[in-house]
Amino acid sequence: MHDIKAIRENPEAFDAALARRGDAPVTGEILELDEARRGMINAAETAQAEQNKASKLVGAAKASGDEAEFERLRALVSEKKAEVAQMQAKAKELDAQLTDKLARIPNLPADDVPQGADENDNVEVNRWGDVPTLDFTAKEHFEIASVAASMDFETASKTSGARFVMLKGAVARIHRALAQFMVDTHVDDNGLTEYVTPVLVRDEAMYGTDKLPKFGDDSYQTTNGWWLIPTSEVTLTYSVSGDVLEESALPRRMTAHTLCFRSEAGSAGRDTSGMLRQHQFEKVEMVSITHPDTSDDEQKRMLRCAEDLLERLHVPYRTVLLCTGDMGFGAKRTYDIEAWLPGQNTYREISSVSTTGAFQARRMNARFKPADGGKPQFVHTLNGSGLAVGRCLIAVLENGQQADGSVKLPQVLAPYLGGKTVLGVDGALS
Repeated sequence: MHDIKAIRENPEAFDAALARRGDAPVTGEILELDEARRGMINAAETAQAEQNKASKLVGAAKASGDEAEFERLRALVSEKKAEVAQMQAKAKELDAQLTDKLARIPNLPADDVPQGADENDNVEVNRWGDVPTLDFTAKEHFEIASVAASMDFETASKTSGARFVMLKGAVARIHRALAQFMVDTHVDDNGLTEYVTPVLVRDEAMYGTDKLPKFGDDSYQTTNGWWLIPTSEVTLTYSVSGDVLEESALPRRMTAHTLCFRSEAGSAGRDTSGMLRQHQFEKVEMVSITHPDTSDDEQKRMLRCAEDLLERLHVPYRTVLLCTGDMGFGAKRTYDIEAWLPGQNTYREISSVSTTGAFQARRMNARFKPADGGKPQFVHTLNGSGLAVGRCLIAVLENGQQADGSVKLPQVLAPYLGGKTVLGVDGALS
């Protein structure tokens, strides 16, 4: 979350940074709570000292035979003990209130993040590939003749409801091939370590990665309290919770291919056609744990890892730097990569690469020990999609579609598809 000392020292700067996100000032309320909490702690410590002093005098009064003084001091000790307990409870309550307030305040944007209200104010920083010129009307992924029979929304709806899909046959194999291609590239070429992580996590992991307390409605929780992960950012990042790493161990670069689950609260009516926005999907995630001095360069490296995947797949894309009003809660700076989808005649998000600075590290107390022997410092954490598998499937199918309803597949997938590079109209690979 946020450093209360920094807020005390420069509340105006803190509120000004929040204002860039479009948020109202909060430091007045925060500092009032902080002052009350510290005042109560000091009062409890003073009462504790008085209790300790009286306790030492009780024995002396008893030994001297001064029964009246003995009873007075014993009553005073009892009174101070109750007073201390009451003050400590109040201080604990105020501390919980302060912690909750701080936990609900978003990360402060980096200075180079453009000011803006929404996605219309994002800034394009890169564009790759030529948008294909087709001599036929492009179809959306689920309308392509070779795909339609193998992308079954009706059966998925029967088993699970809206926003689920069943893939079968060659389309299921292409989906699997994409995930394998992504993980292999990250491990073999990008130097990431592959993990297989749980998809069920405790409250602490969701809190530490800023998904709680504010966004509980966006995720699914089981009846016994576990949360289904919205992304393996949660498990990979939280793996260093409470650790004090050696500086020489940084950066720690990780990747995982997992199922992801999102309730899509508040997205009613958006992207309901096809498999663009699902409650259950697969994603290959990248997470880096870094030294604060290298985190900005690490974000650029991660961005290139994600962009390179699309280039190898020959999917045109553009990269945008999100403005202050479009960034996620925990992000300090975010780049979105948007793949070209001919069926929608537009670019759609396929990856977000974010740095959170020390925001998550503070929440989960993840630090490193400087090589020079100085005081432990908070690490920086970064995460990025590399890539969303289902959306990548959409992009590959739509960009490779042919006039006869077949799909030409990227050559890099051939080793994962038995050397085959075409999805025929009959739904078979050849």
